[in-house]
Amino acid sequence: MVVEHHGIILKSKHEIALMRTSGRILAEILAVLQEKVGPGMTTGELDALAEREIRARKVKPAFKGYRGFPACICVSVNDEVVHGIPGSRVLHDGDVVSIDAGVIYQGFYSDAAVTVALGAVAEDVQRLIATTRDALLSGIAVARPGSRIGDVSATIQRVIEGQGFGVVRKYVGHGIGRQLHEEPAVPNFGTPGLGPVLRPGLCLAIEPMVTVGDWQVREGADGWTISTVDGSLAAHFEHTIALTENGPEVLTAG
Repeated sequence: MVVEHHGIILKSKHEIALMRTSGRILAEILAVLQEKVGPGMTTGELDALAEREIRARKVKPAFKGYRGFPACICVSVNDEVVHGIPGSRVLHDGDVVSIDAGVIYQGFYSDAAVTVALGAVAEDVQRLIATTRDALLSGIAVARPGSRIGDVSATIQRVIEGQGFGVVRKYVGHGIGRQLHEEPAVPNFGTPGLGPVLRPGLCLAIEPMVTVGDWQVREGADGWTISTVDGSLAAHFEHTIALTENGPEVLTAG
């Protein structure tokens, strides 16, 4: 059974086992999408592929219909940070493509994202993607029982800003479980020693969103797509993790 601690939902070992299966299935789907995405494909075709992979595994898409979102995955390209709606846009060599996906298995959610560069890209683009991935893994590493959310947030911020990149402030990670978004919020910036204490049974979706330029973002006319104000490139990585007595377990690892 779930236990609430100051509004934060802690999961039982059985519930974490169900989330582990959800995360494993999502990792399989994201691996297929990473392998298949490429120049000449539309973002809508990538979404159709995602839906086929989701349905084939007998799970449900977490995003489709969520607050009216029309697709199974978010596909954000170049200066788009998150929540890009798949459609007729054709992908080209040199594009930076972020793929964000989620599934529901027996009522439990998992959520993960990756960013890939199509073809040859400049060194600073490679560094953007590598830094965002490193920030995620560094944040996960300090997400241990007894630590606080601020420890995770500050670690992520330090990695990103240490490489001269911007940390998006408006959108953050979150708790996850029977709902896609639960408490607590997990910012990608913050102060060590502040925020809720991390306890075994807490599940989090940690997701750094990083820009080459300024961190300010804007919402597009579609009401979903979030882009950088200055038009600079962005990257996004995310994992769903569970806090155990022995530390963090990445549920969406491939």
